[in-house]
Amino acid sequence: MAKIVGRKREQEELKRLYKGNKPELVAVYGRRRVGKTFLIREFFKDKMCFYHTGISNIDGAGNSLKERQLSAFASTLQRYGAEIDSIPKDWFSAFRLLTDYLETKLKEGRQVVFIDEMPWMDTPRAGFMPAFENFWNGWASGQENLMLIVCGSATSWIQDNLINNHGGLYDRVTWEIPLAPFTLGECEEFFVNNNIRLTRYDIVQAYMAVGGVPFYLNYFVPGRSVAQNIDALFFGKKAKLKEEFHRLFTSLFINPTDYVRVVRLLGSRHIGFSRTEISEKLNIGSGRALTEILRILVANDLVDTYIPFGKSRRNVMYKLVDNFALFYLTFVDGNVPENNFWSNNQNLPKVSAWRGIAFEEVCFCHVPQIKRALGIAGVGSTESPFTIVGEGGRQGSQIDMVIDRADHIVNLCEIKFVTKDFAVDSAYDRLLRNRAATVEQHIKRVKSIHLTLITTFGLADGIYSSVFQNVITVEDLFS
Repeated sequence: MAKIVGRKREQEELKRLYKGNKPELVAVYGRRRVGKTFLIREFFKDKMCFYHTGISNIDGAGNSLKERQLSAFASTLQRYGAEIDSIPKDWFSAFRLLTDYLETKLKEGRQVVFIDEMPWMDTPRAGFMPAFENFWNGWASGQENLMLIVCGSATSWIQDNLINNHGGLYDRVTWEIPLAPFTLGECEEFFVNNNIRLTRYDIVQAYMAVGGVPFYLNYFVPGRSVAQNIDALFFGKKAKLKEEFHRLFTSLFINPTDYVRVVRLLGSRHIGFSRTEISEKLNIGSGRALTEILRILVANDLVDTYIPFGKSRRNVMYKLVDNFALFYLTFVDGNVPENNFWSNNQNLPKVSAWRGIAFEEVCFCHVPQIKRALGIAGVGSTESPFTIVGEGGRQGSQIDMVIDRADHIVNLCEIKFVTKDFAVDSAYDRLLRNRAATVEQHIKRVKSIHLTLITTFGLADGIYSSVFQNVITVEDLFS
């Protein structure tokens, strides 16, 4: 069995559910390429009595695609030994065939059924969901030996049609497993397991480009530098991920154009945009259509929302948080691929600017690790960037991360991606103290402000280094 890296909590949940003595309907969802199929397939490798994958909706449409889905489902049943005279004409018939097959298997003890990429099976006018509801409510939910796992990259579909279903499947999902990208610590474990030797500084750079997506990390080759691996993934005619941005959206959305437009806009400013700004800049009405686009992008882990420090819920911002998409839009989108671009341009100002922004995103992906290093893992908090607008001739500024804590402390975090210990001079010391004073004016309740440095290696000792009350390094992010 291939080694499952990380996913310890998820494996414990799957083990507990399997050892139970009641029917289970388990929904597993997460970003495309995040390892959902691998986790279920490898964990239940010898226990699965039926495993079917829906057909991609990129090619084909309408009834023709429905027929292809039904034909593929019948072929999977035949491969597992089911007796089928002809391809079922509808999904009610298809699930009756599955029921007939499983009735013989369930007498032998606990059985796992895995239906992967279920959203692809729900083609237009196919009647898939009513048939699945009938299958689960009318038979499967009464089979104590059955563990049915459904999976899909279209997270919004899983949430709308299964988890938050208000019809026949209301409250029928017995357990849900949202699968997130790897943390830095899990990436390190993955690289070690694949004989790829990288420093933690290098692993952070890899994470800044592709995030913790196992499928992308799997393309890294032992013996190559991070820059060489990134070149092989993004730059040159045979780059492995050159078409991935297109595939990502066409696999999730039948009509991806407006989704891509929103993502491109969000990728142009790292603090994101408000709903009103998105509507105005893209000329998309601010009604139901935009609401649905934003909701689905958030559900699919490509975009996140936050409320800027000191603001109300009416000021919610939308921000692109997918590392791969951010890197692609910054360096690849619309550009002619150039061999070895990344290796040859490490000192470009554009690359240096990107590193600073990308490291901020890495930190926002590792807030639990940052809080653990601060000794506040159990303290409630909200995290967001904070923009100080210049007024009355005063220069505005951007605070990278504000951790607003329930224990009446605010951590103002400066995030610095540098190649050595970060040094504070008199000008920077004065800047930090002015920022702290400005933030105090935006705090409605009495709170203490702690200036916090999050950086790659540490803080250089000096007469101004005491301005920071906390220092978090890359080592802490790997905890």
